[in-house]
Amino acid sequence: MTALFPDDFIDRPRREVAPGAIHVPGWLSGAQQQWIVGQFRQWAAGPVPMRAAKVRGHEMSVRTVCLGWHWQPYKYTREATDVNGNPVLDFPAWMVQLGRRALVESSGDPRAGDDYMPDTALVNFYDDGARMGMHQDRDERSLAPVVSLSIGDSCQFRFGNTTNRNLPYEDISLVSGDLFVFGGVSRLAYHGVTKIFPGTAPPDCGLETGRVNITMRVTGLDGLQ
Repeated sequence: MTALFPDDFIDRPRREVAPGAIHVPGWLSGAQQQWIVGQFRQWAAGPVPMRAAKVRGHEMSVRTVCLGWHWQPYKYTREATDVNGNPVLDFPAWMVQLGRRALVESSGDPRAGDDYMPDTALVNFYDDGARMGMHQDRDERSLAPVVSLSIGDSCQFRFGNTTNRNLPYEDISLVSGDLFVFGGVSRLAYHGVTKIFPGTAPPDCGLETGRVNITMRVTGLDGLQ
């Protein structure tokens, strides 16, 4: 089978990719995806527009809008000082509840989300040519799990080790509606997106083209500015 239609395309079971890293295919329904895409369009039209962040002077191919805290390389701020200086949108209460449900679903523990308080989300939009290089999510003070939701075109997601960007890693197909959670010993694993598969967005997801990826995190910054 090709990368577009991998061996697990039809039968995609929930599985633990690495200790603490769980892939749950098809977690969001089509109606839920459509509703979130509607929210995404409002966020993108909000006080801080989507932008491609610059990392070491190079502009990323992915465009991002943030909730709760504004991420810019290596730090979080309340105002988008690298865009237009406006305050970022609040982190929505419904997303806190969704993050808690995601931890319960991924772990099988009905109490897993009790203390989970995500306070920021990076909402990334990938067009056909966008990629995300291998990196660690380590700008947060907290090592609480990261909750990732995919909507739209499928992608090839590379999930690696905590030591470097090289092997061992695994390439995973993330499809619209998929949930991926990584925490515990895998919280600082290197990961990235190596390919987008144009034209694979399902008709009921709310996106005709491109991929929206929401990653919820706990900054550990509390009320700090």
